[in-house]
Amino acid sequence: ATQTGGLSSTAGAGASRLGRWVAKEDDDAVYLKVPMPGLTKEHVEVRADKNILMIKGEDEKQPWDGDDDSKVPRYNRRIEMPAADAYKMDKIKAEMKNGVLWVTLLKVKEEERKDVFHVKVE
Repeated sequence: ATQTGGLSSTAGAGASRLGRWVAKEDDDAVYLKVPMPGLTKEHVEVRADKNILMIKGEDEKQPWDGDDDSKVPRYNRRIEMPAADAYKMDKIKAEMKNGVLWVTLLKVKEEERKDVFHVKVE
């Protein structure tokens, strides 16, 4: 895939490309690895909005942190999908393990796509 000029500038503030997070990929799915050290699953929220995967995480402030907000781990990731219809956005799985969020994106197979019509040749 070649980069076309000006493509990344339109991606919106802080949206990073999917490729940066891919741990592995097979015919069925892409597996993302998003490190979020210091957080547990209770602190993480994942939302899919069209072709953007939004991952937010924030730890609770502890009384001993005082007024120092910088001690509280906070994460805000926007991951841009190449296309909203390339993955089953309603079937995304996310699992938090040892400070790493693993996200499974199931690929939409060619035959499952709603926008591809097979025309019968007569």
